[in-house]
Amino acid sequence: MKKVLLTAIMLVGLAFSSEAQTFSKNAIGLRLGDNDGFGGEISYQRALSSNNRLELDLGWRNSKDVDAFKLVGLYQWVWNIDGGFNWYAGAGGGVGSWSFNRDGEKANGSFVAIAGDIGIEYNFDFPLQLSLDFRPEIYFGGDYADFRDGFGPDIALGIRYRFN
Repeated sequence: MKKVLLTAIMLVGLAFSSEAQTFSKNAIGLRLGDNDGFGGEISYQRALSSNNRLELDLGWRNSKDVDAFKLVGLYQWVWNIDGGFNWYAGAGGGVGSWSFNRDGEKANGSFVAIAGDIGIEYNFDFPLQLSLDFRPEIYFGGDYADFRDGFGPDIALGIRYRFN
């Protein structure tokens, strides 16, 4: 019993003694993805602590029938894997506007979204960061939410310049 207790205490101590992150205070760049049509986002990351950051993405989506413009904010937790590799997860939300045009039928409006985020990134020795992430989004707001069945999976590749 003493061995089990000692092992449990050691595991808990190991879980809480993580190494501080070494990611930059700021990063800005592009996030290119596909969420029912190609789109790009201007992406900015701001470190809040040694393992937390805020990401803001301003972008557009372009598909055959629907174009959308959105602003998304995410709070992210970052964990070091090894060397320059980190993985991260986060949650947040956004707002946007859309327009629909098919066979002469036109509509437009706005929407609100909640989003999650999970991904992996690599920080080079020089100030460049590459990332690949998955961001599921749930939409609210009338016709856009109905058109998208209320859900949009977004997989994207990010490239950012890191600076302090």
